[in-house]
Amino acid sequence: MLENNLSQLEQLVSELVQENKALQEANQQIRNELAQLKEENDALQMSALEQEELNSTTAARIQALVQLASGTANAAPSPAQA
Repeated sequence: MLENNLSQLEQLVSELVQENKALQEANQQIRNELAQLKEENDALQMSALEQEELNSTTAARIQALVQLASGTANAAPSPAQA
């Protein structure tokens, strides 16, 4: 009986060791994927900030052009007045 229990215990320990190894490998793979996704996220955030800055600059240039065009239209006499 003791030999049978000891054999079962050895089998269970062996299974636990195998399961632990598989879990450690899966954990390492997940950690690697997480690191890669963090790098990708950082790159995307940087790209978004650059795009936002570009959009802001473009909007400011468009606004300046609109103001320039509005100012020119108000300052120049219309053809009917000439």
